[in-house]
Amino acid sequence: MVKVLISDDLSPKAADIFRERGIDVDVKIGLSAEELIKIIGTYDGLAIRSATKVTPAVVEAATNLKVVGRAGIGVDNVNIEAASAKGVVVMNTPHGNSITTAEHAIAMMFAVSRQIPEANASTQAGKWEKSRFMGAELAGKTLGVIGCGNIGAIVADRGKGLKMKVVAFDPFLSPERAKDLGVEKVELDSLLARADFITLHVPLTDQTRGILNAETLAKTKEGVRIINCARGGLVVEDDLKAAMESGHVAGAAFDVFAVEPAKECVLFGLPNFVATPHLGASTHEAQELVALQVAEQISDYLLTGAVTNALNMPSLTAQEASKLEPYMILSQQLGSFAGQLTRTGLKAIKIDYEGAVASLNCRPLTQTILASLLAPMMDSVNVVSAPVVARERNIDVTEAKHERDCDFQTLIRLTVTTEKGERSVAGTLFGGKRPRLVNIKGIEIEAELGKHMLYLTNEDSPGFIGALGMQLGEAGVNIATFHLGRSGPGQDAIALVELDSQLTPDQLKKVQSLSQCKQVAQLNF
Repeated sequence: MVKVLISDDLSPKAADIFRERGIDVDVKIGLSAEELIKIIGTYDGLAIRSATKVTPAVVEAATNLKVVGRAGIGVDNVNIEAASAKGVVVMNTPHGNSITTAEHAIAMMFAVSRQIPEANASTQAGKWEKSRFMGAELAGKTLGVIGCGNIGAIVADRGKGLKMKVVAFDPFLSPERAKDLGVEKVELDSLLARADFITLHVPLTDQTRGILNAETLAKTKEGVRIINCARGGLVVEDDLKAAMESGHVAGAAFDVFAVEPAKECVLFGLPNFVATPHLGASTHEAQELVALQVAEQISDYLLTGAVTNALNMPSLTAQEASKLEPYMILSQQLGSFAGQLTRTGLKAIKIDYEGAVASLNCRPLTQTILASLLAPMMDSVNVVSAPVVARERNIDVTEAKHERDCDFQTLIRLTVTTEKGERSVAGTLFGGKRPRLVNIKGIEIEAELGKHMLYLTNEDSPGFIGALGMQLGEAGVNIATFHLGRSGPGQDAIALVELDSQLTPDQLKKVQSLSQCKQVAQLNF
């Protein structure tokens, strides 16, 4: 029975979903790293929030683990590289916190524009400093949104509802999408110069780290207010402090910090600085929603193969998984066929999808080909780890789609470049579901692969097939099917022979000794 561990405090409804789907679930909250390592090997899935740390040591001990699901968007507590190398799918729930995080950003904007925290503290201290707290209206102001993805788009929409002018900087925001959102797409320098309020909604990457620093802050409008409910580290805190102390920045509101928990920060104590302890996702509605989502996603993957919101594997719906199933079998056969014949170092892999298959989600097919191609050469490679393995070994992987007509309704062609040259193998589906090899090294053939296959190349000449059949007969090995192809009379020929049983090493040597035989390989599928 499939087993899942919930190791963080999720809504009880998450465990109910697992049980309703027929999955055995244990809830063990507050495990130490040592305790988790000791028991993780018995589970197929792991559901977490931010407390559980999925370290390389945990991944190494997780001998049966197939998926880690993070209830929330951040996965800083999961070593994705180690998980990918082990073939563990890592999922999150990026949209479950979207509305609540966007609302928190708007709340922080109100708080800093009207100095609400300081006014609250002053009033409750028995003061009545009405003239001290002169705020700023939002209506008519320009809101600059850095990062107009899911959360940023919601913030932009709320800003428009407040009658603000919204400008957005996002390299991936298309003009059509900007028009649909009713925002003006601008470059970063233009946003900095025009915005009265700047809110950040981008991930923390090498490109975005410190995106607001001394240089960029100097380009902002005097009196600007800055809100960060995205990721600590997007703003250089020392540089912001200097800009606030000089009066250039009128206020700032942070829910995230470079170091968390933020027990100390250079911004603490500055006038009109508002701080909250990473509360963006902290609403009852959001926490229940992400818990339910992660339970459904883990269940779908373990039971149907559907992949949703994975960070190290292409998404795949249950409907797509069903439609792709025969193509996955064909992809596995193509990769395994080429992999078992590869004896020298791989340099490049090219996969061409032609006809009907080109209109499908081909990323899972590519990863299946990679995994089955690399499997004969290394242990423990699978569809998740294969792209990582290929990158680590500097193997160039390309895929191309051609929806043009071809000789078959659908075709997948795998071309492998090694240190000794290039060769290809192509396959199709007969009747939309039966895999067949139709071309090997440019030679047309029609072959259905069985469990034990004998692959031979030879010079086309009379008597070779008869001698092969006699040799196999003397060995007591029965031929199930026989598939032949040649480039022309007297030229290169190929034979794919399905056998009822595997040849012994001695029997294989006798086949190899046949005259005119160039290559013999025993393949297993």
